[in-house]
Amino acid sequence: MPDSFFATSKNRKRKRSTTRDDGPSTSKKAARGVKSKVGRTHKPEVPTKKRSAGDEELSDETHDNDEREGIDEMDLRAPDVDPNAYESGEEDEDETPAEKRLRLAKLYLKSVKQGLTLAEGEFDAAEIDRELVSARLKQDVMEHSGKLHLFVADTLDFANTPSLRMKRGHRFSVTAAVASSDARWLYSAGKEGSIIKWDLHSGRQVHTFHKCRMDKGKGKSREVGDVSGHTDEVWALAVSPDGKYLASGGKDRKVGIWDVEKNQWVKGFGGHRDCISALAFRKAAPSLQTPTQLYSGSYDRTLKLFDLSTMGYVETLFGHQAPVLSIDSLRAETAVSAGGRDKTVRFWKVPEETQLVFRGGGGSKWYDDFDGMDVDDEARRTKAKESATTENFVEGSIDCVAMIDETTFVSGGDSGSISLWSTQKKKPIFTQAVAHGMDLAQEETEDVAVVRKPRWITALASLRYADLFASGSWDGDVRLWKLDPKLKGFSLVGTVAALGVVNSLQFLTPPREFTGAAPWASSPDTPAEDPETNGKRAKKSGSPVLLVAGVGQETRLGRWVQRKGEGHVNGAVVFALHPRT
Repeated sequence: MPDSFFATSKNRKRKRSTTRDDGPSTSKKAARGVKSKVGRTHKPEVPTKKRSAGDEELSDETHDNDEREGIDEMDLRAPDVDPNAYESGEEDEDETPAEKRLRLAKLYLKSVKQGLTLAEGEFDAAEIDRELVSARLKQDVMEHSGKLHLFVADTLDFANTPSLRMKRGHRFSVTAAVASSDARWLYSAGKEGSIIKWDLHSGRQVHTFHKCRMDKGKGKSREVGDVSGHTDEVWALAVSPDGKYLASGGKDRKVGIWDVEKNQWVKGFGGHRDCISALAFRKAAPSLQTPTQLYSGSYDRTLKLFDLSTMGYVETLFGHQAPVLSIDSLRAETAVSAGGRDKTVRFWKVPEETQLVFRGGGGSKWYDDFDGMDVDDEARRTKAKESATTENFVEGSIDCVAMIDETTFVSGGDSGSISLWSTQKKKPIFTQAVAHGMDLAQEETEDVAVVRKPRWITALASLRYADLFASGSWDGDVRLWKLDPKLKGFSLVGTVAALGVVNSLQFLTPPREFTGAAPWASSPDTPAEDPETNGKRAKKSGSPVLLVAGVGQETRLGRWVQRKGEGHVNGAVVFALHPRT
């Protein structure tokens, strides 16, 4: 029996209409509408509610009505918005693409000129304006590409450098010292487990984050994560780009986050299975698109990434075969880490989840002296004369690293050599051997009375996106190096005195009003009678570059080197590097 669905008493033959007032239809719905008019009998009309005038009747049929606007002619913009706001300048329909690019470039130059407002007392000349615009355009291009764009090494005076020393705060060796980006506060950490907050304008001690003691009595002791502070030595510090958070880590295997405005403990991140040895913030300003990211390195040979915007853990980076001793990062989502005894520097691309491996190491005259013990004296002397011209020593560990720009960085280790690297090459571009000289050690042996050892590179820091970086050891000086404009090498340009073992270094560009608020940082050439005149001269000459050094009597991670005596004090030293006048 056929299905009732297909059974019908009506004639299903389609009748073609001979005359249409509305023109030919282009849709199936319109065809069905014609059928309903011609092929079917009309039913009595049912009264319907009258539609409001604002409603639109949707239909597939086309109407040649001049009173209605087509969809291409309708203005879909908001009624309260200025129509000219959508136009970039005076557009012309006959404008060519080249003319449009030229017009947009002129608009960009106009906006740059409006953003470069001159300070009071300066000359508003057309030539100066052109120089400012040119410099701004170059700076925008270089910053966008992440390349070197500041050349300041030749303009700074390293002979007369005012300094501020923070002392009488730590009982044991200072392991790290960092300053906030606005040059208002300085934070230092020591092996006794405390963190001290200093006023960078006056050098006065403001607050101390003391070491917490664990309950070792009877009963249930608290977990390490429940303690609001550190319970052991603090080895690393880092300040967020906005200056709101301070990160700390050490032997208690915990990454601590502090709110420095309230001087309170915020949170402690666990996860690492060994001591925290390195910390670094991403240098991008926090925003909705750019969270506050923190990198941590540990003796468990891993790096971890944390997001302080949500106070959460992000991911773990694997690859090193030895404890991670140093980390550095700039604006991009990349980081550089030094792997210590695995003799590698690794460049991490976090979004791509990839890494580039750069291997260090080299020959050694120092080991040759001991290897030649079994050879007769004449052969050993001849061999020593042949190798006397070289001062390269074996690199057993890469201890510190610092990024110069997004693709260039420097590293240093126990061989006393500083190497310049690029992400485009697997080998160092340039290596400065025995950068901090030789250390003579007395040994009670028959054949070798004095052993010549290179001084380790214990700390490195660079002025971001500039041609200046600094290195530290225990020779009593922090050495300043100038990079070649083509990034093919570097040379020594100056030194500043710092007695003791330099365990950390940091470069900082303070705001323009810093010199007026910090009397100690004023240039030695400026007379001290009139403070108002000093402030005006400081504004005209520009703010100095600050170099922060954490100095102690011992090395940061051990007691292999000890420097005690007069002038060797555990504390932080801040140097103000002024431009030459």
